[in-house]
Amino acid sequence: MLQKKGLDVFDDIDYDLDYAAIGSRIRAARKKLGISQAALAEKVEISTTHMSHIETGSTKLSLAAFVRISETLTVLADTLLFPTPSDEKTNLVAGINKDLNSCSLKDLIVLGDIVKAYVSAIKKQQE
Repeated sequence: MLQKKGLDVFDDIDYDLDYAAIGSRIRAARKKLGISQAALAEKVEISTTHMSHIETGSTKLSLAAFVRISETLTVLADTLLFPTPSDEKTNLVAGINKDLNSCSLKDLIVLGDIVKAYVSAIKKQQE
């Protein structure tokens, strides 16, 4: 393994892969190209069922299948493996929205005031 000044240069990388998220990114890339799941499975030389399981994250995919999927979709492996900051932000906002939808109007008003105060404090701290 690569070492730099006695420290593992990969210490800051989380290798616990989120197969559901990877599958979701594969599905998004496939749909962006307008390719059906069956057509992608055929090109990658796996069954449609296996492709479905990969996209839902209910199975781990082999490195060979992953490489073939990446090549077929003409997407960099990193794009499929790791979320982009915008993906993370979108997921966070969606989760917050889900939580907020269960709140009463009175609660939302209070939470809105808290968020405004917090954002204001962050901006002041950054100045």
